[in-house]
Amino acid sequence: MKHRALLSACPALWHSIPCPRSELRLDFVLSCGQSFRWSESSPGHWTGVLAGRVWTLTQTDDRIWYTVYKTEGDHNENRGATEVRIHKRGRKGPSAIKTPIKTDSFYGALVKDETEEEIPDHLRLEAGTELLEGEIANKEAQEILQDYFQLNIGLVELYQHWGMSDSHFHRVSQRFPGVRILRQDPTECLFSFICTSNNHISRITGMIQRLCQAFGQRLCQLDSVEYYTFPSVQALAVDDAEDRLRDLGFGYRARFVNQSARAIVKEHGSDWLETLRSSTYEEAKAALCALPGVGAKVADCVCLMALDKPGAVPVDTHVWQIAKRDYLPHLGSGNKSLTERVYKEIGLILC
Repeated sequence: MKHRALLSACPALWHSIPCPRSELRLDFVLSCGQSFRWSESSPGHWTGVLAGRVWTLTQTDDRIWYTVYKTEGDHNENRGATEVRIHKRGRKGPSAIKTPIKTDSFYGALVKDETEEEIPDHLRLEAGTELLEGEIANKEAQEILQDYFQLNIGLVELYQHWGMSDSHFHRVSQRFPGVRILRQDPTECLFSFICTSNNHISRITGMIQRLCQAFGQRLCQLDSVEYYTFPSVQALAVDDAEDRLRDLGFGYRARFVNQSARAIVKEHGSDWLETLRSSTYEEAKAALCALPGVGAKVADCVCLMALDKPGAVPVDTHVWQIAKRDYLPHLGSGNKSLTERVYKEIGLILC
């Protein structure tokens, strides 16, 4: 059994990228209900699955530190090259770049030329932790993190701009620095948010863990926790998926997960969700809303967090209450339900 990295020994096995807390707060972003695959494995350390690998992330005042663990497939000498997709934005929209990477070199030792004295004591790997060995393709690893956290976008500048035009945001944002939108895999994002209706974060997290364990591929076990890939659309479209999901406690959501997966496979193809990144917001939202179990809020979550549509505003009961209290007080009288008209009005004022 492997152990999670506590960043307490072997500094050469860690790597970092420059990123101040004002640009990214891991504790806010990874626990707020955007993604349900990360957990605080030890104080200030977040372990989860990203790009088909298990990572542990932590941060100091000016850097994000990360390490990646060996998966069970890495012990297979015949595994060959792993394909990692990094979706870059171009002038005509994002495109998927398929990068074949040899598994005996990618996510290797994560070596950087820091001296031991430059790395704080609490950022040293625990002895005995099993990580990938060899030379790291630093560019690819950093691209994955920068793409996922959208670090090409300067958050401090945006906070300043928004604060100048919104005095309420200026006051509130002082308590929540470094909150940014993740750029997630569209398949994971869609099927995760189908599970969010009438639900809460801790329960959703457990459901997604069971979903991955039942339909994904096992990556590794760290301490007592097993980590799995997120299932493919094809895996969720199999005939018995609905019954299996019901047995896992998904309730009525089991039908929506299975039927949406089957609709995508039958009518569009497995890569269809990624192509929506190049569609307009209106086109992407309409296409998503045509899927079973996908309403306006779920569609907007996927548009915002996976499909490069920053103008999407998912409106749930919490956003509705905030809008009535702080921006649209007239909604507080005579509006007891979140109608389509009210939903659109809130989206327009908050986008």
